[in-house]
Amino acid sequence: MPIRDKKPMPARPTAAAASADATARPNGDQLDRYDIAILGELQRDARLSNAELATRIGLSAAPTWRRVKWLEAQGIITGYRAEIDRRKIGLGALAFVRVDAERNNAEATQALEDAIRALPEVVSCHYISGAGTFELQVLTTDLDAYSRWAMDTLFKLPNVKDIHTSFSLGEVKSGAALPLGHLRAPGRLPPA
Repeated sequence: MPIRDKKPMPARPTAAAASADATARPNGDQLDRYDIAILGELQRDARLSNAELATRIGLSAAPTWRRVKWLEAQGIITGYRAEIDRRKIGLGALAFVRVDAERNNAEATQALEDAIRALPEVVSCHYISGAGTFELQVLTTDLDAYSRWAMDTLFKLPNVKDIHTSFSLGEVKSGAALPLGHLRAPGRLPPA
């Protein structure tokens, strides 16, 4: 009697696979309470070991690691950085600078954007509504250094018409974690 080829039996799920299924995202790409907890903990301390992070959020290490990697792959976690006290490294002046552009066409604006990105003193730049085109946050050692930098660098950028500067007299809050409370409501994650 000829022997027929038999289809192999499907393998039983392992304990690890069952554990992964138990912690998988039930809503696909929506963030769940574990993802939100991971984001909160890593914003407080990005140097946590995976084991400590897992303990804090209530999962085992493997699914926690997978979730962190998924959050990174989705571009939700964009990096890990050290927070440095600017004053302790000699950057005593924080300026808020509104830049008025000469022309507001695509080519001129792109040239100004590229020039601003290349300036290490500019730690933040935003398009703004109302008067002005950009709002910059600029760090220098002191007011004299800012004045020299503005005259020698900022005014010489392409397409700069005028600048208006205000200086911080003291920081009330900076480097804060992003608020996550809105993510707890179903369907509230913004589109990618």
